[in-house]
Amino acid sequence: MKRNCNYCDEKFEGRIGKKYCSSYCRSAFYYQQNKDKQDTLFKKIDNQLKKNRKILKAYNKAGLVTVRKEKLIKEGFNPKYFTHYWKNKKGQVYLFCYEYGFLTVKENQKEKYVLIQWQLYMNKP
Repeated sequence: MKRNCNYCDEKFEGRIGKKYCSSYCRSAFYYQQNKDKQDTLFKKIDNQLKKNRKILKAYNKAGLVTVRKEKLIKEGFNPKYFTHYWKNKKGQVYLFCYEYGFLTVKENQKEKYVLIQWQLYMNKP
């Protein structure tokens, strides 16, 4: 009995439960299905965290730097997405995207970020 392939719609013969004419069509079908699911909330958050980390890393070559907030935002940085935080002895809270952190400050009426990199001493309570 001939059936149509679920992916390419070609006619094929085979066992009763077979849905695809070849392993290529089976693989292509499932790849397409999973590709369409990539816009899930988890993926969006994960992608933004990775983008934030990449931007922070690119601007923080020396371990400590101050950058205008608008510059990072223009690159695609979103401060609402971070992995953890650290509070220093002054009570300032740095938000981190993995090992790169940022603190919002105001200098000359302009919002800026102080960028730092995670240090071993930050592990201590």
